[in-house]
Order: sequence, then structure tokens, then C-alpha cells
Amino acid sequence: MHLYLQKMRILAGLLITIAAFCFALGITLPLLQMERLFFLTDRPSLVAIVSGLFTAGDFALGVLVGGVSLIFPAAKLLALAAMLSAKNLNQITAHRAGNWLGIISKWSMLDVLLVALTVFAAKTSGLATAISQPGLWFFAASTLAGAIAASIVKRELSTNAKTPPSLNESGA
Repeated sequence: MHLYLQKMRILAGLLITIAAFCFALGITLPLLQMERLFFLTDRPSLVAIVSGLFTAGDFALGVLVGGVSLIFPAAKLLALAAMLSAKNLNQITAHRAGNWLGIISKWSMLDVLLVALTVFAAKTSGLATAISQPGLWFFAASTLAGAIAASIVKRELSTNAKTPPSLNESGA
């Protein structure tokens, strides 16, 4: 059982690393290519979209999109890494960490919905066509890898909370 938990920790660490790498690429590379009137082309990244919202004076929307697309996913990855690196989590800490991870995870999935709505709006408006770009795929890969890592870490938290502390100190 100890070897299995150790392998799952390694897998979770690898997934968190992959998610962080994909997240960095996903927010800086173009998300989609929008073509209007056959000769006007835009290829915005997520960072450029959020920056553009603030520049245009749409502060509330900029905070919303920036929060759920940049801040929450980054916070989730940092929280996962911190929880995974903790040697020993007692039952109270594990419960609190699991609750915060659940809250962050639910809100960080809203970013995928926002990107999907943008692509849908561009395609259905009839004035523009939208084609996905590498940033969207890296962003989706980051979300998927982070979700799998969160599942592994949550399982480990619940296992550690049920195991007596003397057994946890062996490095599980």
C-alpha cells in the first residue's frame, strides 16, 4: 500500500508540473483566431483579453475573467503543490485543505466555460469565424491535468485523515 501511495504522489506531482507548464503556455499563446470580413484577423491570448478589458474600461468584466481564468487556476495549482509537499496533514488540516481545494476547483472550471462562450459567440454571430489555436489546447490540457492531480491529492488527504499519525510519518 505504501508503494502505491508513493507512486500516486509522484504521478500527482508530475501532473501538477505538466498543468503549470500548460497553464503558462495556455494563457500566453493565442486562444483562437477570429477572422472578420475575410481580411481582418485577431489572435488574442488570455492575458491580452484580460488586459484589453481593463484598457477598454470594463473593470468588472476584467476582474471576473482575470479571476476565474488566471487567478483561480494558478491558486489551485499552488494549493495542490503545497498540499502534496506537506509531509503530514492532520485530520483538521486535511479537511480544511480539501474544502478550499473543492471551492477553488469549482470556480476555476468557469474559465473553460468563458472561453467556450467566446468561441460560440464568434461562430454564431455570422460576422466572424473562430478557429482554435494552441493556447486553447494548452489551457484545456492544464485544466484536465489539474483536475486529475486534484483528485489524487484529495484521495490522499482523505487517506491521511483516516490513518493514525504514527503511520503517516513513514513518508506516505
